[in-house]
Amino acid sequence: MKKIENASLSKKNVGKTVELYGWVAKRRNLGGLLFLDLRDRSGIIQLVVKPGDRAYEIAETLKNEYVIRAIGKVSLRENPNPKLATGEIEVLLEELEILNSASDLPFEISEETTALEDTRLKYRYLDLRRKSLQENLILRHRVTMATRRFLDAEGFLEIETPVLCKSTPEGARDYLVPSRVNPSKFYALPQSPQIFKQLLMVGGMEKYFQIAKCFRDEDLRADRQPEFTQIDLEMSFVEEEDVMDLGERLTAAIFKEIKGIDIPLPLRRMKYDEAVNVYGSDKPDLRFEMPIQELTNLFADTEVSFIKSALEEGGIINAVVAKNCANQYSRKEIDKLTDFVKSYQASGLIYLKLEEELTGSIAKALTEEEKNNLIETLSLEPNDLVFMVVGKKKIVKQSLGALRLKLGHDLHLIDPNRYELLWVVDFPSFEFSEEENRYVACHHPFTAPKDEDVSKLMTDKANCYSKAYDIVINGYEAGGGSIRIHNQDVQATMFEALELTEEEIQEKFGFFVDALKYGTPPHGGMAFGLDRMVMLLSGTENIREVIAFPKTASASCLMSEAPNVVSEKQLKELHISLEK
Repeated sequence: MKKIENASLSKKNVGKTVELYGWVAKRRNLGGLLFLDLRDRSGIIQLVVKPGDRAYEIAETLKNEYVIRAIGKVSLRENPNPKLATGEIEVLLEELEILNSASDLPFEISEETTALEDTRLKYRYLDLRRKSLQENLILRHRVTMATRRFLDAEGFLEIETPVLCKSTPEGARDYLVPSRVNPSKFYALPQSPQIFKQLLMVGGMEKYFQIAKCFRDEDLRADRQPEFTQIDLEMSFVEEEDVMDLGERLTAAIFKEIKGIDIPLPLRRMKYDEAVNVYGSDKPDLRFEMPIQELTNLFADTEVSFIKSALEEGGIINAVVAKNCANQYSRKEIDKLTDFVKSYQASGLIYLKLEEELTGSIAKALTEEEKNNLIETLSLEPNDLVFMVVGKKKIVKQSLGALRLKLGHDLHLIDPNRYELLWVVDFPSFEFSEEENRYVACHHPFTAPKDEDVSKLMTDKANCYSKAYDIVINGYEAGGGSIRIHNQDVQATMFEALELTEEEIQEKFGFFVDALKYGTPPHGGMAFGLDRMVMLLSGTENIREVIAFPKTASASCLMSEAPNVVSEKQLKELHISLEK
Protein backbone atom coordinates (compact mmCIF):
# COMPACT_ATOMS: atom_id res chain seq x y z
CA MET A 1 0.00 0.00 0.00
CA LYS A 2 1.49 3.34 -1.05
CA LYS A 3 2.12 5.99 1.61
CA ILE A 4 -0.35 8.87 1.26
CA GLU A 5 0.25 12.48 2.27
CA ASN A 6 -2.14 13.71 4.97
CA ALA A 7 -3.16 16.87 3.14
CA SER A 8 -4.08 14.94 -0.03
CA LEU A 9 -7.07 13.39 1.76
CA SER A 10 -10.55 14.93 1.74
CA LYS A 11 -14.19 13.88 2.03
CA LYS A 12 -13.83 12.47 -1.49
CA ASN A 13 -11.83 9.66 0.14
CA VAL A 14 -14.52 8.67 2.66
CA GLY A 15 -14.75 4.89 2.89
CA LYS A 16 -11.24 4.37 1.51
CA THR A 17 -8.61 2.47 3.51
CA VAL A 18 -5.33 4.42 3.66
CA GLU A 19 -1.82 3.90 5.01
CA LEU A 20 -0.30 6.93 6.72
CA TYR A 21 3.11 7.72 8.22
CA GLY A 22 4.22 10.59 10.42
CA TRP A 23 4.76 12.04 13.88
CA VAL A 24 2.29 12.18 16.75
CA ALA A 25 1.65 15.90 17.23
CA LYS A 26 -0.93 15.46 20.00
CA ARG A 27 -2.85 12.70 21.81
CA ARG A 28 -6.19 13.25 23.56
CA ASN A 29 -8.35 10.84 25.59
CA LEU A 30 -12.02 11.83 25.49
CA GLY A 31 -14.20 9.40 27.40
CA GLY A 32 -12.22 6.39 26.30
CA LEU A 33 -11.91 7.44 22.68
CA LEU A 34 -8.31 8.23 21.73
CA PHE A 35 -7.71 11.04 19.23
CA LEU A 36 -4.30 11.37 17.61
CA ASP A 37 -3.11 14.31 15.53
CA LEU A 38 -0.77 12.78 12.95
CA ARG A 39 1.65 15.23 11.33
CA ASP A 40 3.65 14.80 8.16
CA ARG A 41 5.22 17.45 5.92
CA SER A 42 1.91 18.15 4.20
CA GLY A 43 -0.12 18.79 7.35
CA ILE A 44 -2.18 17.20 10.13
CA ILE A 45 -4.97 14.64 10.05
CA GLN A 46 -6.96 13.26 12.98
CA LEU A 47 -6.82 9.54 13.81
CA VAL A 48 -9.45 7.90 16.03
CA VAL A 49 -9.01 4.73 18.10
CA LYS A 50 -11.96 3.14 19.91
CA PRO A 51 -11.68 0.99 23.05
CA GLY A 52 -11.47 -2.64 22.05
CA ASP A 53 -9.79 -1.90 18.70
CA ARG A 54 -6.60 -3.83 17.98
CA ALA A 55 -4.65 -0.56 17.89
CA TYR A 56 -5.98 0.78 21.20
CA GLU A 57 -3.36 -0.74 23.50
CA ILE A 58 -0.52 0.62 21.36
CA ALA A 59 -2.17 4.04 21.01
CA GLU A 60 -2.33 4.39 24.81
CA THR A 61 1.48 4.29 24.96
CA LEU A 62 2.08 7.01 22.38
CA LYS A 63 3.76 10.29 23.27
CA ASN A 64 4.35 13.42 21.26
CA GLU A 65 6.81 12.99 18.36
CA TYR A 66 6.63 9.22 18.27
CA VAL A 67 6.95 8.10 14.65
CA ILE A 68 4.11 5.77 13.62
CA ARG A 69 2.56 3.86 10.75
CA ALA A 70 -1.23 3.84 10.73
CA ILE A 71 -3.79 2.05 8.56
CA GLY A 72 -7.46 2.94 8.73
CA LYS A 73 -10.64 3.97 6.96
CA VAL A 74 -11.42 7.60 6.07
CA SER A 75 -14.63 8.82 7.69
CA LEU A 76 -16.51 12.13 7.98
CA ARG A 77 -16.01 13.99 11.26
CA GLU A 78 -19.04 14.73 13.40
CA ASN A 79 -17.52 18.09 14.36
CA PRO A 80 -15.45 19.46 11.46
CA ASN A 81 -12.38 21.62 12.22
CA PRO A 82 -12.26 24.55 9.73
CA LYS A 83 -8.69 25.38 10.82
CA LEU A 84 -7.35 22.16 9.27
CA ALA A 85 -7.13 21.39 5.56
CA THR A 86 -8.29 17.87 6.49
CA GLY A 87 -10.79 19.17 9.05
CA GLU A 88 -13.84 17.50 7.48
CA ILE A 89 -12.50 13.98 7.86
CA GLU A 90 -10.76 11.60 10.24
CA VAL A 91 -9.25 8.13 9.96
CA LEU A 92 -10.68 5.25 12.04
CA LEU A 93 -7.62 3.20 12.91
CA GLU A 94 -7.42 -0.50 12.13
CA GLU A 95 -3.66 -1.05 12.49
CA LEU A 96 -0.98 0.92 14.34
CA GLU A 97 2.77 0.41 14.46
CA ILE A 98 5.37 2.39 16.40
CA LEU A 99 8.34 2.98 14.10
CA ASN A 100 10.33 4.93 16.67
CA SER A 101 9.91 6.51 20.08
CA ALA A 102 10.94 10.04 21.12
CA SER A 103 12.55 11.41 24.29
CA ASP A 104 10.98 14.25 26.24
CA LEU A 105 11.23 17.38 24.08
CA PRO A 106 13.31 20.45 24.99
CA PHE A 107 10.46 22.66 23.73
CA GLU A 108 6.94 22.31 22.38
CA ILE A 109 6.76 21.88 18.63
CA SER A 110 4.04 24.34 17.73
CA GLU A 111 3.64 27.70 16.03
CA GLU A 112 3.00 29.23 19.46
CA THR A 113 6.24 27.95 20.97
CA THR A 114 7.77 30.20 23.61
CA ALA A 115 11.22 28.64 23.24
CA LEU A 116 14.15 31.05 22.89
CA GLU A 117 15.69 31.24 19.43
CA ASP A 118 19.00 29.86 20.75
CA THR A 119 17.16 26.77 22.02
CA ARG A 120 15.40 26.33 18.71
CA LEU A 121 18.71 26.67 16.86
CA LYS A 122 20.39 24.11 19.12
CA TYR A 123 17.63 21.61 18.32
CA ARG A 124 17.11 22.82 14.77
CA TYR A 125 16.05 19.36 13.56
CA LEU A 126 13.07 19.63 15.93
CA ASP A 127 12.36 23.25 15.04
CA LEU A 128 12.18 22.22 11.38
CA ARG A 129 9.06 20.20 12.18
CA ARG A 130 7.14 23.43 12.79
CA LYS A 131 4.77 24.34 9.97
CA SER A 132 6.10 27.88 9.40
CA LEU A 133 9.70 26.73 8.89
CA GLN A 134 8.64 23.90 6.60
CA GLU A 135 6.56 26.33 4.55
CA ASN A 136 9.56 28.69 4.29
CA LEU A 137 11.81 25.92 3.00
CA ILE A 138 9.15 24.75 0.55
CA LEU A 139 8.84 28.35 -0.64
CA ARG A 140 12.62 28.51 -1.05
CA HIS A 141 12.50 25.37 -3.18
CA ARG A 142 9.75 26.87 -5.33
CA VAL A 143 11.75 30.10 -5.84
CA THR A 144 14.80 28.07 -6.87
CA MET A 145 12.83 25.95 -9.32
CA ALA A 146 11.06 28.99 -10.79
CA THR A 147 14.47 30.59 -11.29
CA ARG A 148 15.89 27.54 -13.05
CA ARG A 149 12.88 27.22 -15.36
CA PHE A 150 12.96 30.91 -16.29
CA LEU A 151 16.69 31.10 -16.98
CA ASP A 152 16.72 27.80 -18.87
CA ALA A 153 13.97 29.18 -21.15
CA GLU A 154 16.12 32.30 -21.67
CA GLY A 155 19.05 30.20 -22.92
CA PHE A 156 21.23 30.28 -19.77
CA LEU A 157 23.54 27.43 -18.81
CA GLU A 158 23.88 26.39 -15.16
CA ILE A 159 27.62 26.08 -14.55
CA GLU A 160 29.37 25.44 -11.23
CA THR A 161 32.43 27.49 -10.27
CA PRO A 162 35.16 26.57 -7.72
CA VAL A 163 34.63 26.83 -3.99
CA LEU A 164 38.36 26.64 -3.20
CA CYS A 165 39.69 29.87 -4.69
CA LYS A 166 42.52 32.36 -4.43
CA SER A 167 42.17 35.06 -1.79
CA THR A 168 41.54 38.51 -3.31
CA PRO A 169 40.98 40.64 -0.20
CA GLU A 170 38.75 43.41 -1.58
CA GLY A 171 35.69 44.27 0.51
CA ALA A 172 34.73 41.81 3.26
CA ARG A 173 37.24 39.45 4.86
CA ASP A 174 37.77 36.05 3.26
CA TYR A 175 37.27 32.71 4.96
CA LEU A 176 40.63 30.98 4.54
CA VAL A 177 41.27 27.24 4.12
CA PRO A 178 44.83 25.92 4.69
CA SER A 179 46.24 23.57 2.06
CA ARG A 180 47.78 20.34 3.37
CA VAL A 181 49.61 19.54 0.12
CA ASN A 182 50.86 23.12 -0.32
CA PRO A 183 52.33 24.05 3.07
CA SER A 184 51.89 27.66 4.23
CA LYS A 185 49.43 28.35 1.43
CA PHE A 186 45.71 28.96 1.69
CA TYR A 187 42.57 28.78 -0.38
CA ALA A 188 39.77 31.29 0.16
CA LEU A 189 36.07 30.49 0.08
CA PRO A 190 34.41 32.68 -2.59
CA GLN A 191 32.70 35.91 -1.54
CA SER A 192 31.01 35.56 -4.94
CA PRO A 193 31.82 33.79 -8.22
CA GLN A 194 32.66 37.20 -9.72
CA ILE A 195 35.98 36.48 -11.45
CA PHE A 196 34.97 32.99 -12.58
CA LYS A 197 31.70 34.08 -14.14
CA GLN A 198 33.54 36.78 -16.07
CA LEU A 199 36.04 34.17 -17.22
CA LEU A 200 33.10 32.08 -18.44
CA MET A 201 32.20 35.03 -20.67
CA VAL A 202 35.81 35.15 -21.89
CA GLY A 203 35.37 31.42 -22.56
CA GLY A 204 32.39 32.05 -24.82
CA MET A 205 29.58 30.65 -22.64
CA GLU A 206 27.57 33.86 -23.27
CA LYS A 207 24.81 33.13 -20.73
CA TYR A 208 25.66 31.60 -17.34
CA PHE A 209 23.81 31.18 -14.06
CA GLN A 210 24.38 29.37 -10.80
CA ILE A 211 22.62 28.95 -7.46
CA ALA A 212 25.90 29.77 -5.75
CA LYS A 213 27.11 29.42 -2.17
CA CYS A 214 29.10 32.48 -1.06
CA PHE A 215 31.06 33.25 2.10
CA ARG A 216 31.94 36.52 3.83
CA ASP A 217 33.65 36.90 7.18
CA GLU A 218 31.83 40.02 8.34
CA ASP A 219 29.72 41.25 11.24
CA LEU A 220 26.23 39.78 11.07
CA ARG A 221 22.71 41.19 11.42
CA ALA A 222 19.13 39.98 11.03
CA ASP A 223 19.29 39.81 7.22
CA ARG A 224 22.88 38.57 6.83
CA GLN A 225 24.70 35.24 7.27
CA PRO A 226 28.39 34.25 6.96
CA GLU A 227 27.44 31.72 4.28
CA PHE A 228 24.65 32.68 1.95
CA THR A 229 23.19 31.73 -1.41
CA GLN A 230 22.79 33.90 -4.46
CA ILE A 231 21.20 33.53 -7.87
CA ASP A 232 24.23 34.45 -9.91
CA LEU A 233 24.09 35.28 -13.61
CA GLU A 234 26.26 36.78 -16.35
CA MET A 235 25.61 37.67 -20.00
CA SER A 236 27.79 38.60 -22.97
CA PHE A 237 27.13 41.33 -25.57
CA VAL A 238 24.82 43.30 -23.29
CA GLU A 239 24.35 46.79 -21.91
CA GLU A 240 22.77 47.93 -18.64
CA GLU A 241 19.18 47.83 -19.89
CA ASP A 242 19.58 44.26 -21.18
CA VAL A 243 20.63 42.92 -17.79
CA MET A 244 18.04 44.97 -15.92
CA ASP A 245 15.29 43.82 -18.28
CA LEU A 246 16.26 40.19 -17.69
CA GLY A 247 16.55 40.75 -13.93
CA GLU A 248 13.17 42.37 -13.51
CA ARG A 249 11.43 39.78 -15.70
CA LEU A 250 12.96 37.04 -13.53
CA THR A 251 11.75 38.86 -10.41
CA ALA A 252 8.26 39.26 -11.88
CA ALA A 253 8.16 35.55 -12.78
CA ILE A 254 9.08 34.60 -9.20
CA PHE A 255 6.46 36.94 -7.71
CA LYS A 256 3.80 35.59 -10.08
CA GLU A 257 4.54 31.98 -9.23
CA ILE A 258 4.99 32.44 -5.47
CA LYS A 259 2.56 35.23 -4.60
CA GLY A 260 0.25 35.35 -7.61
CA ILE A 261 1.15 39.04 -7.98
CA ASP A 262 1.63 40.74 -11.34
CA ILE A 263 4.56 43.16 -11.01
CA PRO A 264 4.17 46.07 -13.46
CA LEU A 265 7.19 46.33 -15.75
CA PRO A 266 9.45 48.09 -16.43
CA LEU A 267 10.34 48.89 -12.84
CA ARG A 268 10.95 52.45 -11.75
CA ARG A 269 14.54 53.72 -12.07
CA MET A 270 16.00 56.04 -9.44
CA LYS A 271 19.50 57.46 -9.50
CA TYR A 272 21.72 56.77 -6.52
CA ASP A 273 22.07 60.48 -5.71
CA GLU A 274 18.29 60.94 -5.61
CA ALA A 275 17.80 57.89 -3.41
CA VAL A 276 20.35 59.13 -0.86
CA ASN A 277 19.20 62.75 -0.96
CA VAL A 278 15.47 62.03 -0.67
CA TYR A 279 15.41 58.81 1.37
CA GLY A 280 18.81 58.71 3.08
CA SER A 281 19.55 55.27 1.67
CA ASP A 282 20.61 53.56 -1.55
CA LYS A 283 17.81 51.02 -0.86
CA PRO A 284 14.77 53.22 -0.21
CA ASP A 285 11.52 51.79 1.13
CA LEU A 286 8.82 53.39 -1.03
CA ARG A 287 5.84 51.85 0.73
CA PHE A 288 5.27 55.15 2.54
CA GLU A 289 5.94 58.84 2.01
CA MET A 290 8.07 61.02 4.33
CA PRO A 291 10.89 62.29 2.11
CA ILE A 292 13.98 63.99 3.54
CA GLN A 293 13.64 67.70 2.81
CA GLU A 294 16.46 70.19 2.26
CA LEU A 295 16.46 73.24 4.59
CA THR A 296 20.06 74.47 4.31
CA ASN A 297 19.21 77.61 2.31
CA LEU A 298 16.33 78.43 4.65
CA PHE A 299 18.80 78.64 7.56
CA ALA A 300 21.51 80.48 5.58
CA ASP A 301 21.22 83.60 7.77
CA THR A 302 20.17 81.94 11.00
CA GLU A 303 21.42 83.13 14.38
CA VAL A 304 20.84 79.75 16.06
CA SER A 305 24.46 79.27 17.04
CA PHE A 306 24.98 75.51 16.65
CA ILE A 307 23.16 75.47 13.30
CA LYS A 308 25.09 78.50 12.06
CA SER A 309 28.40 76.95 13.13
CA ALA A 310 27.65 73.63 11.40
CA LEU A 311 26.63 75.33 8.15
CA GLU A 312 29.74 77.53 8.17
CA GLU A 313 31.80 74.33 8.36
CA GLY A 314 30.15 73.07 5.16
CA GLY A 315 27.38 71.07 6.79
CA ILE A 316 23.71 70.85 5.84
CA ILE A 317 20.39 70.77 7.69
CA ASN A 318 17.59 68.45 6.55
CA ALA A 319 14.20 67.43 7.94
CA VAL A 320 11.52 64.76 7.85
CA VAL A 321 7.89 65.50 8.70
CA ALA A 322 5.72 63.01 10.56
CA LYS A 323 2.19 64.04 9.66
CA ASN A 324 -0.58 64.43 12.27
CA CYS A 325 1.23 62.69 15.12
CA ALA A 326 2.73 65.43 17.31
CA ASN A 327 0.32 64.53 20.12
CA GLN A 328 1.68 60.95 20.13
CA TYR A 329 5.22 61.96 21.09
CA SER A 330 6.16 63.11 24.57
CA ARG A 331 9.53 64.57 25.41
CA LYS A 332 10.56 61.15 26.73
CA GLU A 333 9.76 59.48 23.38
CA ILE A 334 11.62 62.22 21.51
CA ASP A 335 14.64 61.69 23.77
CA LYS A 336 14.62 58.02 22.71
CA LEU A 337 14.59 59.08 19.07
CA THR A 338 17.50 61.42 19.81
CA ASP A 339 19.51 58.49 21.16
CA PHE A 340 18.52 56.54 18.05
CA VAL A 341 19.94 59.10 15.58
CA LYS A 342 23.05 59.48 17.73
CA SER A 343 23.77 55.80 17.03
CA TYR A 344 24.18 56.96 13.41
CA GLN A 345 26.73 59.61 14.54
CA ALA A 346 24.27 62.53 14.47
CA SER A 347 25.13 65.17 17.09
CA GLY A 348 21.49 65.47 18.12
CA LEU A 349 17.88 65.72 16.98
CA ILE A 350 15.99 69.00 16.56
CA TYR A 351 12.20 68.76 16.84
CA LEU A 352 9.32 71.14 16.25
CA LYS A 353 5.57 70.68 16.69
CA LEU A 354 2.92 72.74 14.98
CA GLU A 355 0.10 73.33 17.40
CA GLU A 356 -1.40 76.81 17.61
CA GLU A 357 2.14 77.87 16.84
CA LEU A 358 5.53 76.22 16.41
CA THR A 359 6.91 74.79 19.63
CA GLY A 360 9.91 72.59 20.28
CA SER A 361 13.62 72.48 20.95
CA ILE A 362 14.63 75.58 18.96
CA ALA A 363 11.26 77.32 18.51
CA LYS A 364 12.12 80.24 20.80
CA ALA A 365 15.41 80.84 18.97
CA LEU A 366 13.78 81.12 15.53
CA THR A 367 12.71 84.39 13.96
CA GLU A 368 9.11 84.79 12.80
CA GLU A 369 10.38 84.72 9.21
CA GLU A 370 12.17 81.41 9.80
CA LYS A 371 9.05 79.93 11.40
CA ASN A 372 6.83 81.04 8.53
CA ASN A 373 9.32 79.79 5.97
CA LEU A 374 9.47 76.41 7.70
CA ILE A 375 5.67 76.09 7.77
CA GLU A 376 5.44 77.01 4.09
CA THR A 377 8.44 74.97 2.85
CA LEU A 378 7.40 71.83 4.72
CA SER A 379 3.64 72.35 4.09
CA LEU A 380 3.02 71.95 7.82
CA GLU A 381 -0.46 71.42 9.23
CA PRO A 382 -1.68 71.33 12.85
CA ASN A 383 -0.35 68.33 14.82
CA ASP A 384 2.59 67.79 12.44
CA LEU A 385 5.95 66.86 13.95
CA VAL A 386 9.24 67.95 12.37
CA PHE A 387 12.59 66.28 13.00
CA MET A 388 15.81 67.96 11.83
CA VAL A 389 19.47 66.97 11.86
CA VAL A 390 22.38 69.30 11.11
CA GLY A 391 25.96 68.28 10.32
CA LYS A 392 28.03 66.60 7.62
CA LYS A 393 25.97 65.52 4.62
CA LYS A 394 26.66 61.79 4.96
CA ILE A 395 25.69 61.73 8.64
CA VAL A 396 22.57 63.87 8.09
CA LYS A 397 21.29 61.69 5.27
CA GLN A 398 22.10 58.40 7.02
CA SER A 399 20.57 59.33 10.36
CA LEU A 400 17.39 60.83 8.89
CA GLY A 401 17.04 57.87 6.53
CA ALA A 402 17.18 55.49 9.49
CA LEU A 403 14.79 57.71 11.49
CA ARG A 404 12.37 57.78 8.54
CA LEU A 405 12.25 53.98 8.52
CA LYS A 406 11.78 53.79 12.28
CA LEU A 407 8.92 56.30 12.18
CA GLY A 408 7.36 54.37 9.30
CA HIS A 409 7.29 51.22 11.43
CA ASP A 410 6.38 52.91 14.72
CA LEU A 411 3.50 54.88 13.18
CA HIS A 412 2.23 51.85 11.21
CA LEU A 413 2.64 53.64 7.89
CA ILE A 414 3.90 50.49 6.13
CA ASP A 415 1.49 47.95 4.66
CA PRO A 416 3.23 44.57 5.19
CA ASN A 417 1.28 43.07 2.28
CA ARG A 418 2.46 45.70 -0.20
CA TYR A 419 5.52 45.33 -2.41
CA GLU A 420 7.38 48.29 -3.90
CA LEU A 421 10.20 47.48 -6.31
CA LEU A 422 12.64 49.75 -8.09
CA TRP A 423 16.09 49.92 -9.63
CA VAL A 424 18.68 52.19 -8.07
CA VAL A 425 21.14 53.10 -10.82
CA ASP A 426 24.23 55.21 -11.51
CA PHE A 427 26.18 54.32 -8.38
CA PRO A 428 29.46 56.13 -7.70
CA SER A 429 32.51 54.28 -8.96
CA PHE A 430 34.44 55.17 -5.80
CA GLU A 431 33.83 55.94 -2.15
CA PHE A 432 36.31 57.61 0.15
CA SER A 433 37.65 55.43 2.95
CA GLU A 434 38.47 57.47 6.06
CA GLU A 435 40.28 54.44 7.45
CA GLU A 436 42.58 54.05 4.43
CA ASN A 437 42.58 57.77 3.50
CA ARG A 438 41.99 56.95 -0.15
CA TYR A 439 39.25 56.20 -2.66
CA VAL A 440 38.22 52.54 -2.87
CA ALA A 441 35.91 50.74 -5.28
CA CYS A 442 32.24 51.28 -4.41
CA HIS A 443 31.37 47.81 -5.73
CA HIS A 444 34.40 45.91 -7.08
CA PRO A 445 37.31 46.89 -9.33
CA PHE A 446 35.76 45.28 -12.43
CA THR A 447 32.70 47.55 -12.52
CA ALA A 448 32.61 49.60 -15.72
CA PRO A 449 32.45 53.39 -15.35
CA LYS A 450 29.94 55.38 -17.36
CA ASP A 451 31.37 56.02 -20.82
CA GLU A 452 31.40 59.76 -20.20
CA ASP A 453 33.26 59.27 -16.89
CA VAL A 454 36.17 57.13 -18.08
CA SER A 455 38.26 60.28 -18.37
CA LYS A 456 37.51 61.10 -14.70
CA LEU A 457 38.95 57.90 -13.25
CA MET A 458 42.23 59.60 -12.37
CA THR A 459 41.17 63.24 -12.12
CA ASP A 460 37.69 63.44 -10.52
CA LYS A 461 36.94 60.31 -8.55
CA ALA A 462 34.26 62.00 -6.43
CA ASN A 463 32.14 62.57 -9.52
CA CYS A 464 32.77 59.34 -11.40
CA TYR A 465 29.71 57.10 -11.82
CA SER A 466 29.41 53.48 -12.87
CA LYS A 467 27.20 51.18 -14.90
CA ALA A 468 25.92 49.58 -11.71
CA TYR A 469 22.37 48.81 -10.63
CA ASP A 470 20.60 47.36 -7.59
CA ILE A 471 17.08 45.97 -7.48
CA VAL A 472 15.38 47.09 -4.25
CA ILE A 473 12.29 45.49 -2.70
CA ASN A 474 10.62 47.14 0.31
CA GLY A 475 13.82 48.77 1.51
CA TYR A 476 16.04 45.72 1.03
CA GLU A 477 18.72 45.27 -1.61
CA ALA A 478 17.38 42.11 -3.25
CA GLY A 479 20.05 41.97 -5.94
CA GLY A 480 22.62 43.98 -7.80
CA GLY A 481 25.20 43.96 -10.50
CA SER A 482 26.96 45.92 -13.18
CA ILE A 483 28.39 46.00 -16.65
CA ARG A 484 31.99 44.80 -16.34
CA ILE A 485 35.15 46.32 -17.74
CA HIS A 486 36.09 44.30 -20.82
CA ASN A 487 38.74 46.69 -22.18
CA GLN A 488 42.17 45.96 -20.72
CA ASP A 489 43.26 49.60 -20.96
CA VAL A 490 40.24 50.79 -18.96
CA GLN A 491 40.86 47.99 -16.45
CA ALA A 492 44.48 49.09 -16.07
CA THR A 493 43.33 52.68 -15.46
CA MET A 494 40.83 51.49 -12.85
CA PHE A 495 43.57 49.58 -11.00
CA GLU A 496 45.76 52.67 -11.13
CA ALA A 497 42.90 54.81 -9.78
CA LEU A 498 42.58 52.36 -6.88
CA GLU A 499 46.31 52.84 -6.22
CA LEU A 500 47.14 49.18 -6.79
CA THR A 501 50.77 48.50 -7.69
CA GLU A 502 51.73 46.16 -10.55
CA GLU A 503 52.84 43.64 -7.93
CA GLU A 504 49.48 43.80 -6.16
CA ILE A 505 47.57 43.49 -9.43
CA GLN A 506 49.55 40.42 -10.44
CA GLU A 507 49.31 38.88 -7.00
CA LYS A 508 45.54 39.35 -6.67
CA PHE A 509 44.22 39.29 -10.22
CA GLY A 510 47.09 38.21 -12.49
CA PHE A 511 45.33 35.31 -14.20
CA PHE A 512 42.21 37.42 -14.73
CA VAL A 513 44.09 40.39 -16.17
CA ASP A 514 45.86 38.00 -18.56
CA ALA A 515 42.48 36.68 -19.73
CA LEU A 516 41.38 40.17 -20.78
CA LYS A 517 44.08 40.12 -23.46
CA TYR A 518 42.45 37.35 -25.46
CA GLY A 519 39.30 38.81 -26.97
CA THR A 520 36.99 39.52 -24.02
CA PRO A 521 33.41 40.29 -25.10
CA PRO A 522 31.39 43.15 -23.56
CA HIS A 523 29.55 41.56 -20.66
CA GLY A 524 27.62 42.22 -17.48
CA GLY A 525 25.47 40.50 -14.94
CA MET A 526 23.99 40.54 -11.48
CA ALA A 527 23.23 38.41 -8.46
CA PHE A 528 20.07 38.08 -6.41
CA GLY A 529 20.28 37.23 -2.73
CA LEU A 530 18.23 34.01 -2.62
CA ASP A 531 17.99 34.02 1.18
CA ARG A 532 16.83 37.64 1.23
CA MET A 533 14.37 37.12 -1.63
CA VAL A 534 12.76 34.20 0.21
CA MET A 535 12.74 36.27 3.42
CA LEU A 536 10.80 39.03 1.65
CA LEU A 537 8.36 36.62 0.03
CA SER A 538 7.73 34.74 3.30
CA GLY A 539 7.00 37.90 5.29
CA THR A 540 9.64 37.33 7.97
CA GLU A 541 12.34 39.86 8.90
CA ASN A 542 14.75 37.20 10.19
CA ILE A 543 16.84 35.55 7.50
CA ARG A 544 17.52 32.58 9.79
CA GLU A 545 13.87 31.60 9.35
CA VAL A 546 14.40 30.77 5.65
CA ILE A 547 17.68 28.81 5.97
CA ALA A 548 17.61 25.16 7.02
CA PHE A 549 20.68 25.29 9.29
CA PRO A 550 21.65 28.93 9.92
CA LYS A 551 24.39 30.47 12.03
CA THR A 552 23.91 32.80 14.99
CA ALA A 553 24.97 36.45 15.13
CA SER A 554 28.39 35.23 16.28
CA ALA A 555 28.71 33.05 13.14
CA SER A 556 28.38 29.82 15.12
CA CYS A 557 26.11 26.78 14.75
CA LEU A 558 24.60 25.93 18.14
CA MET A 559 23.43 22.55 16.86
CA SER A 560 26.72 21.16 15.47
CA GLU A 561 28.91 23.38 17.70
CA ALA A 562 30.85 24.78 14.75
CA PRO A 563 33.37 26.33 14.71
CA ASN A 564 35.29 24.15 17.11
CA VAL A 565 38.79 23.04 18.04
CA VAL A 566 40.66 20.47 15.97
CA SER A 567 43.27 17.96 17.02
CA GLU A 568 46.99 18.62 17.16
CA LYS A 569 47.41 15.91 14.54
CA GLN A 570 45.17 17.77 12.09
CA LEU A 571 47.01 21.03 12.70
CA LYS A 572 50.36 19.34 12.22
CA GLU A 573 49.20 17.89 8.88
CA LEU A 574 48.30 21.42 7.80
CA HIS A 575 51.64 22.81 9.02
CA ILE A 576 49.82 25.11 11.46
CA SER A 577 50.70 25.91 15.04
CA LEU A 578 48.48 27.97 17.35
CA GLU A 579 49.70 30.78 19.58
CA LYS A 580 49.21 30.07 23.26
